[in-house]
Amino acid sequence: MPTQAQQPNTQSLSGFEPYVETKGEEYMGEPMRKHFTKILHKWKQDLMQEVDRTVDHMKDEAANFPDPADRASQEEEFSLELRARDRERKLIKKIDKTLQLIEDEEYGWCESCGVEIGIRRLEARPTADMCVDCKTLAEIKEKQVGK
Repeated sequence: MPTQAQQPNTQSLSGFEPYVETKGEEYMGEPMRKHFTKILHKWKQDLMQEVDRTVDHMKDEAANFPDPADRASQEEEFSLELRARDRERKLIKKIDKTLQLIEDEEYGWCESCGVEIGIRRLEARPTADMCVDCKTLAEIKEKQVGK
């Protein structure tokens, strides 16, 4: 069976190769936890760099335009950037929570039904805390309630 290093052209968007299980490997054993810890730390680092870039951009671009239209355009641009950073701030909190679950060896199981979430789903969304079935049901319920 090929190892992770032998997998050609299988890098994911985040720059990590998909995890390759060995025969008889325990689900969420030490190697899997290390894999997801690396992914989450890299993701968090990327988000933090984006925050720094935004701060620098806003400092560099901040100007008191005399023209109200120019000033409004700049304020709208900054508002959009700040909303994106707020979403990323919330995501960083979720990443930290997920890293704690890994440390506590409680990562990888659905918080609703307790089954394995699955490696591929976790690679697609490392902060997932529900299996596909439970998440689908939760989304259907959410649509019905109209949240």
